[in-house]
Amino acid sequence: MSSDLVSVFLLSLLAMFNPTLLAAVTVMLLLPSPKRLMLGYLLGAYTTSITLGLVIVHSLHGSSFESTSRSTIGPAEDITVGLILLLVAYVLGSGRAEPVRERRQRRKEEKSKGAETKEPWVQRMLGRGSARVTFALGLVLTFPGVSYLAALDHIANLDPGVVPTVLLVVYFCVFQQLLLELPLLGYVFAPEKTQERVTRFRAWIDANGRRAAIIGAAVLGILLIGRGVVTLL
Repeated sequence: MSSDLVSVFLLSLLAMFNPTLLAAVTVMLLLPSPKRLMLGYLLGAYTTSITLGLVIVHSLHGSSFESTSRSTIGPAEDITVGLILLLVAYVLGSGRAEPVRERRQRRKEEKSKGAETKEPWVQRMLGRGSARVTFALGLVLTFPGVSYLAALDHIANLDPGVVPTVLLVVYFCVFQQLLLELPLLGYVFAPEKTQERVTRFRAWIDANGRRAAIIGAAVLGILLIGRGVVTLL
């Protein structure tokens, strides 16, 4: 299997853990008509990511960026992202993040004692409960990130032809929205069971979220560093 194809898959896993998307999904699940809101957001996200992805992949063909990235940018990004993930795992595991967390908690408590805390802009927009609003937010909040741009470069390196290129771009765009697609499908086919699972998942995250974040960051970091080193050798 091509190393570029493996890179596209691994980067899609990395892109799936999007804090903005997770926050948006959480808010939408708490609002009336979550299926309609999530569908609007998903359509907006698909519109931006698929359109820009196809344009960017096409622009990469034959460019100097494509030829140099094949031997330098891919491995360098793997090692850099891997080191960052290991640092995140270390900070979470050592408890060095506790002072920051405590300061944030104190600030929240101080604000609650004074004036009413103002909700973030994204949360206020989602709170309007309009599918048109969530569609617009999906358009705005789904511009390509580092992982997506790196995956597009690997797809350009593969140069598999028009149809396979389109399919790979669509695959990546679909996979990176998995946090949104799974609850949406659940609410469509099994709404009661989905609500129960969402409640249990929130409870599990409250109890084990830190441990899961440490293990996930460490494993992904080691895999990315190992792949980057092997590619450079």
